[in-house]
Amino acid sequence: MDKSPSDLAHLAEEKRLPEEKAPETGTQSSARLQSSTQSPPAHASSASRPPANPEMSGLSSAPSGASGSPQAAPSASLTPTNHEMSDMRPAGAGADAGVGAEAAGALKRATDHLLGLQHAEGWWQGELETNVTMDAEDLLLREFLGIGDEQAKTAAGRWIRSQQRADGTWANFYGGPGELSTTVEAYVALRLAGDAPDAPHMLRAAEWIRAKGGVEATRVFTRMWLALSGKWSWDDLPVIPPELIYLPSWFPLNIYDWGCWARQTIVALAIVQSFRPSRPLSFGIDEIRTGITPPAKADDPWSKAFTLLDKALHLYRPVKWGGAAVRRAALRRCAEWIIARQEEDGCWGGIQPPWVYSLMALNLLGYDLEHPVLAKGIAGLDRFTITEETPDGTVRRLEACQSPVWDTVLTMIALADAGLPPDHPTLVNAGRWVLGEEIRGPGDWQVRRPDVAPGGWAFEFDNDNYPDTDDTGEVVLALRRADVGGGRAAIERGMNWLTGMQSKDGGWGAFDADNTRVLVNKLPFCDFGAVIDPPSADVTAHIVEAYAAEGQATSDACRRGVVWLLKAQEPDGSWFGRWGANYIYGTGAVVPALIAAGVRPNKPCIRRAVAWLEAHQNDDGGWGEDLRSYDDPALGGQGESTASQTAWALLALLAAGERDSEAVTRGVRWLARTQRSDGSWDEPWFTGTGFPRDFYINYHMYRLSFPVTALGRYVREDR
Repeated sequence: MDKSPSDLAHLAEEKRLPEEKAPETGTQSSARLQSSTQSPPAHASSASRPPANPEMSGLSSAPSGASGSPQAAPSASLTPTNHEMSDMRPAGAGADAGVGAEAAGALKRATDHLLGLQHAEGWWQGELETNVTMDAEDLLLREFLGIGDEQAKTAAGRWIRSQQRADGTWANFYGGPGELSTTVEAYVALRLAGDAPDAPHMLRAAEWIRAKGGVEATRVFTRMWLALSGKWSWDDLPVIPPELIYLPSWFPLNIYDWGCWARQTIVALAIVQSFRPSRPLSFGIDEIRTGITPPAKADDPWSKAFTLLDKALHLYRPVKWGGAAVRRAALRRCAEWIIARQEEDGCWGGIQPPWVYSLMALNLLGYDLEHPVLAKGIAGLDRFTITEETPDGTVRRLEACQSPVWDTVLTMIALADAGLPPDHPTLVNAGRWVLGEEIRGPGDWQVRRPDVAPGGWAFEFDNDNYPDTDDTGEVVLALRRADVGGGRAAIERGMNWLTGMQSKDGGWGAFDADNTRVLVNKLPFCDFGAVIDPPSADVTAHIVEAYAAEGQATSDACRRGVVWLLKAQEPDGSWFGRWGANYIYGTGAVVPALIAAGVRPNKPCIRRAVAWLEAHQNDDGGWGEDLRSYDDPALGGQGESTASQTAWALLALLAAGERDSEAVTRGVRWLARTQRSDGSWDEPWFTGTGFPRDFYINYHMYRLSFPVTALGRYVREDR
């Protein structure tokens, strides 16, 4: 007889062996991080402070327009009426009635603010804030292509300068420690923008860089940018042979062994490296060199073998060894592969790395800047560029990616949980836009799943080659909350696609199925960020929740997903968060999914998660987790309280039946009492993850959509 998800949880608990470690309390959490947390950017420019209205900063006015405030639909038709909000009542008798009233008021203010941010076409989009390497590399790209201009250099330089920390460094996230490669790229960009090496802020940066090993100790990608700029030798960089394009998809190290973001980058860089281009900048950087080569890091047999292979590839000369025809054919194949994957808006993959390298690769192959492919690619960067006026002058920064589909569906879920009915014009308008974003065409995902029919959604406005399972799962949950024609058929296509994209082990990766071959991590040029896309707890949880919402909790796919999640629980009761920071994000996603799928709240796996969350609540009532927990798991659940992370913890606790608990009461009170007068929350901290340990994101909509969801579920009865 089939076992229910709750039975599966019971069996998983019986087999659980690891001894749990006692989690730290909120007081211990705050004290531990206090000693290691670095200061935010030291410059007092308004460009370095959270904007007065953070959600409005960098919101695009249209898919093809420059950034700025959104074109809001008429507010009269969006604001919920008293009748529509009439079912929003304070929590039950066991809860603090005063907190219930505070929560209802905070929810109303946040909902009103969120409604006002919708674009007339139906979507929401907040700024996707990262670090200054995006701006530094944008300046270096334009210099390489010969399209740099002084106005852009000045504005970008002003922004980069405003993000410098007191010790002369640049961090990868707000409040984080200085990072060597980021600091080197920022330093070189400021030299390009005209900053003198003997300026005080540059002297501080150079001194710190030298103390950390100089440019010689930076990551491979930073040294590639220096090689492109004539400041590093290609002989001292790992080789990426373009002949990789010929490896069949079943062969180890073929391009489909990489995650989609890395795959597109590697193909483009294979072309770039074949030409070994050097377009020197007009200045030297000897002041940030040490002359000392760091020792090799190859510490296992595969890494050592690949290092030896790399040395052999450095000796290979196609023309001299009779391989010129093969090399030319490989370059043509790579170019065709790249061009076939350019998106409608000119980007590649909707993200910065493959975009910039593809532009350079095609340019090196002889594509003129006015060729339609390059012209569209260069013009598309403008849509990702944010320009703001500050008291110090114009600043200019580049988004690494944009998240309109993700922001929109999370906001739809939030507003529905806040009490908007499915036929409300806001949800209907958003639902129609989301339906129009469905991807019904082919993509790289078909290499592993050739017989699966398309039916997914991507993260961005334009990324039809790479729909992802995480967005698709949330789209299903959002469309269920909107009365829109065609929604049911789209949901069914999405669910079928998700079923086909399940990995063999029962979990889901974000973009590909079974993208788990760890061998690629051993290659010498894979020293930055995640390069494969294995199943993760947060993605799997969102999809399991979609199955449960569709009444498919007992389906084979959902049951396998539940088992995967139960096995992935950490010994301390939390779950790792791949795409959000970190254990709070993972736990906040998994607990509601397991409950929705039928795991009872009294099961040990849920009680351990509840205990972990309660133990990591901060003294102020909120929750927070610093991104350094990716480097040191002992820091999990520790950090300054943030609105988004507090909401994630509350969503888990509410799902587990803890609505009237002291932890939930304190968390809700923290949200209500830290809310801004306009209904939003300040959140300069980064709570999103691109690549664990290397690249982090501040999603500016998270500080609104998740608190509205949590407050809505707290306030409304019968949830």
